[in-house]
Amino acid sequence: MLITSNTSKEIALDIKDHVGAHGALIAVAEHTELDIPALVDDLNEIGVTFMGGIFPKVIHNNQVIEQGIVINTLQNLEKICLIKELSSTNYTIPKFEFQDGSYSIITYVDGLTSNISHYMSTLYENYGMQTNYFGGGAGSLSLQQKPCVFTNEGFFEDAAVYSIVKMSSHIGVKHGWSKVDGPYIVTKADGDVIQEINWQNPFEIYKTVVEKHSNKKFSDDNFFDIAKGYPFGIVKNDGECIVRDPLMTNEKGEIICIAELEDNSLVDILNGDNNSLIKAAEQAAQESLLHASKPRKAIIIDCISRVLFLETDFDKELRSITGTLKEKYPHISISGALTLGEISSYGEGFLEFYNKTVVVGLFE
Repeated sequence: MLITSNTSKEIALDIKDHVGAHGALIAVAEHTELDIPALVDDLNEIGVTFMGGIFPKVIHNNQVIEQGIVINTLQNLEKICLIKELSSTNYTIPKFEFQDGSYSIITYVDGLTSNISHYMSTLYENYGMQTNYFGGGAGSLSLQQKPCVFTNEGFFEDAAVYSIVKMSSHIGVKHGWSKVDGPYIVTKADGDVIQEINWQNPFEIYKTVVEKHSNKKFSDDNFFDIAKGYPFGIVKNDGECIVRDPLMTNEKGEIICIAELEDNSLVDILNGDNNSLIKAAEQAAQESLLHASKPRKAIIIDCISRVLFLETDFDKELRSITGTLKEKYPHISISGALTLGEISSYGEGFLEFYNKTVVVGLFE
């Protein structure tokens, strides 16, 4: 459901009408003129249980929405949890007793906070393979950290929210980037900052590889313009690499990424083109369909940096996903968000936080 009203009381009533006695999953495009604390109060007043996030843009069917609110119903909602002060790592994940049946966890996390990987691993340590995981990084495309996730308890930054629903899900994950050079060893990292590669200055190594491959030259003000086409890929033995998005360099020649890397990570330098990214998005949709039987809704979590890379061709990426889903399930509800990082436990493997990746979830 797409809501374009800006009045919190009207929005709250529309949400109540849509979800009834179920929970609400709310995605708000960041340029929507909406008082989130007022919406929280209005939803609490009429007895709606909810979780939500602010994202650069949201998705409704084939459209990218810059101002608007997308609502999904959380059927069979068991619990919604708020985890504050993620950057401190000083928190505990509430216990939950899983019963027979299929479960899914949907989580929104402040995509601009630190120690997101710690949150992912702590969540997985507590709940393990008893559930699928799905979600995305909330926040502003300005990359200025501010409150971006909300629940019945309020509106927060440096936080994560998640819902546990007794609902089966089927997830596809693809990125479309391929290896240019590597692997290299991240010999020193501090959170999202690569301080050394192969015991050397990271920008010097990155610059040599990228300039040769791209036939472009880095200057004082064009790092992201070139680097958006050359992410890092953390090498994994059991599947596609985990992409890390290089954002900028600092005065030391260290490379600042969106999301953390660990010391001694093996990384490749990657590259892709519009065709490879669009094809990967279609494959993510195809993978989500492999084991689905009667999906009621599809949620797309797609990285905002793919929009910056594909530009006007992003419409083709979105249509490749929705067209694939609609071909098999013509009446399926499709929505989603363009995010600052993507979350999935694809392949029954460990929970991961991705960059520059497409995650398609089908929920039954």
